[in-house]
Amino acid sequence: MLHQFPFYLLLVVFIMLLIMLAKRINVAYPIILVLGGLALSFIPSVPNVSIDHELIFLIFLPPLLYEAAWQTSWKEFWRFRRIIGSFAFLIVILTSLVVAWVASSFIPGFSLALGFLLGGIVSPPDAVSASAIMKSVKVPKALEAIIEGESLLNDASSLIVFRFALIAVETGHFILKDAALSFFWVIMAGVAVGLLIGWIFYLLHRWLPTDVNIDLVFTLVAPYAMYLAAESIHVSGVLSVVSGGLFLSTHQHRIMNNSSRLRATSVWSALGFVLNGLVFMLIGLELPVIVNGLGEVSIKEAIGYGVLITGVLIAGRLVSAYAAIAFTIFMSRFITTAGRPNSWKTPFIFGWAGMRGVVSLAAALSIPVVLSGTNTLFPQRNLILFITFVVILLTLVAQGLTMPWLIKRLQLKDQDNHLSYEEENKLISQKLAEQSLLYLHHHYARELTTQPALQKIAQTWSGKKDMADNEELNTICRNVYLEIINKQRNWLHEWNKDLKTDEDVIRRQLMKLDLEEEKLKFS
Repeated sequence: MLHQFPFYLLLVVFIMLLIMLAKRINVAYPIILVLGGLALSFIPSVPNVSIDHELIFLIFLPPLLYEAAWQTSWKEFWRFRRIIGSFAFLIVILTSLVVAWVASSFIPGFSLALGFLLGGIVSPPDAVSASAIMKSVKVPKALEAIIEGESLLNDASSLIVFRFALIAVETGHFILKDAALSFFWVIMAGVAVGLLIGWIFYLLHRWLPTDVNIDLVFTLVAPYAMYLAAESIHVSGVLSVVSGGLFLSTHQHRIMNNSSRLRATSVWSALGFVLNGLVFMLIGLELPVIVNGLGEVSIKEAIGYGVLITGVLIAGRLVSAYAAIAFTIFMSRFITTAGRPNSWKTPFIFGWAGMRGVVSLAAALSIPVVLSGTNTLFPQRNLILFITFVVILLTLVAQGLTMPWLIKRLQLKDQDNHLSYEEENKLISQKLAEQSLLYLHHHYARELTTQPALQKIAQTWSGKKDMADNEELNTICRNVYLEIINKQRNWLHEWNKDLKTDEDVIRRQLMKLDLEEEKLKFS
């Protein structure tokens, strides 16, 4: 490992260059990184890279899930909980069953158990790929929330399916009743562990005399604590990290001050950026190791099997998307639903957003070389690895490259909010200024007549002048301004309860208040 350290340093630089290229040509960076890693793997002087699945699961997965959970809107997540839950659990299981039938029927040497194992591996869409693509084009907020919410949970359900399928292959037995009970136990216990660990960190942040650095270290330790605690009792570490991350994200303004929030945002943004880049590059670099392990199966045959499974996954997700919409329309007669699309376009894009990624590859790599307790090689292990790689590559390239074009071509409209992001941000800013001006006049009328600095702040909120960055405030004015900033935070959180309010706008406004408070410390 030590002698390859310079290679990995150069690899990070190469990743940055590829990401800059992706931005320049307006292509989602996971696609460019996988293709770049694939191209790099054909250079003779480049060392073979063999990914340790435990490294992916333990080092990469917890922080990536935690960052995604931290950025997820709980309001939107809860609003679309039914469709998110159905795709994250029910559709993953159904997809795994369909893949099991197709694999056992058309791929020589595959039993139903092996097919179910392959289905559990390739069933979860990748969160990072879809998010990266949607950031480059405009999509309805509801669609974005559903895709991001689904991607937080489907990794957990697919890994649970994978675990049960692995047991079935190794033992030759599968008892549906026991598996169903275990499935619900793994889910519920994983969520409970995540909330428990999240509550512990909540108390640590809230009651200990922490500073910015300690708060930051706690946020770095939390996802690993959640993941390891859950995995130690054999329940879902993924759901533990997701539930704990959502809990702490929802309460971040209670447990951290503005400086801690700003620092954590910067550090986690950089950390997630590097980890995602490394993961997708390593996927491309892994190809020679996977090909060398194919054995008697020819490359042509293995590619054909990969294309077959990819086609099944794409078609299955599209069918599931339209079936889910039909079911939502039917159920809306009896219960209140979160909304439904008024055309075929939205479910098509949702169905097309099924790129696979790092979790699938890590799961495939975690298949043991030999069957438990024997010296017998695990059947079809290398072919499963290759099929997984083909699925990742084809879905990233075929769906990832065409998805921005499809979104622009179909011209999806946001049904929930007729205002653009810029219009709503301007509206919230005006509303915030009006409320602040009223509060200032009502509670500090006397100070307003005696403090020129407060008069300038009032003129800023009334739109008569711009606030100077270097405006000097005395102690009285600073305290009044800090009090109003805290009031503004409370108003923003209150307005965010309205389902029509764009939470991204609220988060942007909250960050501006954090920056404003930070500037006051140096004025």
